Amino acid sequence: MTSSIATHLDPTVRHDIVLLFDVIDGNPNGDPDAGNRPRMDDESNQGLVSDVAIKRKIRDTLALAAEGEEGYGIFVEAGHALNTRLEASYAAHGLKLDKSVTRKAAEPARAWLCERYVDIRLFGGVLSVGKTSALGQIHGPLQVGIARSIDPILPMDHAITRVTQTKQEDIDKGESTEMGGKWTVPYGLYKTTIAYSANRGKQTGVGSRDLELLFRTLEMMFDHDRSATRGQMTTRGIYIFSHADAFGSAPAHKLFDRVEVRRNDPRTPPRAFTDYQVDVNENAMPHGITLTRLGV
Repeated sequence: MTSSIATHLDPTVRHDIVLLFDVIDGNPNGDPDAGNRPRMDDESNQGLVSDVAIKRKIRDTLALAAEGEEGYGIFVEAGHALNTRLEASYAAHGLKLDKSVTRKAAEPARAWLCERYVDIRLFGGVLSVGKTSALGQIHGPLQVGIARSIDPILPMDHAITRVTQTKQEDIDKGESTEMGGKWTVPYGLYKTTIAYSANRGKQTGVGSRDLELLFRTLEMMFDHDRSATRGQMTTRGIYIFSHADAFGSAPAHKLFDRVEVRRNDPRTPPRAFTDYQVDVNENAMPHGITLTRLGV
């Protein structure tokens, strides 16, 4: 890479990332198996946000950040069947839609999908479905962990009313309101980790522009995902540990542990980001590691 490319945007080296975000009076990730109650660790009562939910926000926002740019389509997109897009890759290279197609013959179609869809370049995907089994699976270079709140959360269930009914017969019976409910977390500060593999990035064709848009998305994705249900969600810090090469200069967990979050006063429940102190240990940083801070 040339010296004009910022270290954290270099796709040829490994990056290990810590992401902090918080929620105020909202539900950051409802659990459909628990009546949409905020996801929790049942033993520690820490809040959880699934990796799938985080990647959905990245997909939706990255498409906005790259609007109009070629090569930034979203493969896993609401309202679009995956099979149709997979079959289009076969059609673009004159391949028959049957299982006689070999993996080698399907390589151009795999490359076409990577070039066309940024979420395949970053996250990979299972493409061996239906008549396109030769496409196999693409292992993406970006792996997102489940976010966990720093402290236990206390989900609150709020009863709400609506001034109209769903059914006409209920109105005919004289009913004027209908009851409902919503879950919120008063406050929660969440931490997750993201790992970027330069070796896999080379295979899928990740470039510096992809990383630039990714980090811009991580900073602003909650601003483009507002809803009454999710309350106020905000990115509070992105800490990127960039290595000197693709293999890496230090184990990821030793870098992640350098970002420490503690509550200023453990005697009172947290209600704002200012109730916490974020400390990053930059002493005796492993040789070859460069730290970049964003959104701080």
